[in-house]
Amino acid sequence: MLHHATIFRTTSIALLTTTLLLAGCNPSADQTQASAAMAAPEVNVITLKAQELTLHTQLPGRTSAYRVAEVRPQVGGIVIKRLFREGSDVKAGQTLYQIDPATYEASLASAKATWERAKASESIARIKAERYRSLIKTRGVSQQDYDDAEASWKQTIADVASAKAAVDTAKINLDYTKVRAPISGRIGKSAVTEGALVTAQQTTALTTIQQLNPLYVDVSQSSGELLKLKKALAEGQLEKAGPQEAKVKLLLDDGSYYSENGKLQFSDVTVDEGTGSVTVRAIFANKEQQLLPGMFVRAELGEANLKEALLVPQLAVSHDPKGNATVLIVNDQGQVEQKSFETVRSINNNWLVKDGLKAGDRVLVNGTQKVQAGMKVTAKVVDVASLSGADQTAKQ
Repeated sequence: MLHHATIFRTTSIALLTTTLLLAGCNPSADQTQASAAMAAPEVNVITLKAQELTLHTQLPGRTSAYRVAEVRPQVGGIVIKRLFREGSDVKAGQTLYQIDPATYEASLASAKATWERAKASESIARIKAERYRSLIKTRGVSQQDYDDAEASWKQTIADVASAKAAVDTAKINLDYTKVRAPISGRIGKSAVTEGALVTAQQTTALTTIQQLNPLYVDVSQSSGELLKLKKALAEGQLEKAGPQEAKVKLLLDDGSYYSENGKLQFSDVTVDEGTGSVTVRAIFANKEQQLLPGMFVRAELGEANLKEALLVPQLAVSHDPKGNATVLIVNDQGQVEQKSFETVRSINNNWLVKDGLKAGDRVLVNGTQKVQAGMKVTAKVVDVASLSGADQTAKQ
């Protein structure tokens, strides 16, 4: 009996040991699923889709007045009236200041008297010359007397012309006592008040007038960028508004678009000798005078219309040591691949793809730090618009 009991205990221990070994070699279903989850982490992806896209080029610039006129007096005197309201609109020819005209009125009266006296002298000399002309035929006067009479008459004719010019000058000077607007536009503040003494052609302007309709927008670019824009215009990639002119929109400082379209004039170009940059002028209608000189704006040019454009969020893009743009994609087998691609430009928070990616590619946008190329992953498709703003800001 003892022998049989020993055999039973030995058999039981062996069976128990075998069971434990088998249990250790065969994990449970939960353990299998946990291991699988660790082997295939979940990542968020977006699917690239071809879309129609119109490209735009934005050029920074500032507004400037179409014409600027500094108003200066052309005669000296005391200002007795200012005939405009500062900041108002004035018309060309409108009287802005009145200079005391008394001395100029007296000068005109004196010039007119001299003119009348010269005309009277001319009349007497003419009559005498005509009488001598008839007498010389009968030898009634000497040739010398006749010649003297003719010369005296011609001299009085010159005196009349000189006196007439003096009258005209006096009239002009009297008219200049009314300081008029040389152009139409918005007038600025006055540098003088009533009672101020002004002089002809003084260096200090009395006021300034700016024509605000139309208005210029001066855009600064490098010479290389200017050549690209000219080439794009010649090849029809820019919407034309006329010969050597591209249609342009205006983006205001608050982010809104100006209501009127303008013309970018490639023919009106100036070069800064210090920096080598060029200034191109755009012209905009400004009937409501919403635009004022000195405002910072952006001129926007419409370029090519792409039928099948691909955009990749910047938050999904990295760069390799050579500077090439790369993304991680999930292939049809659920494996992570790294792909390099070429970009055209940045558009908002996206890169416009030139080559290297195609529609249907699933690009990782979250979870890239926990995966690497070759790994198996579980891809969850998300909408790029649902990604957090913090993630986008961090990658920019």
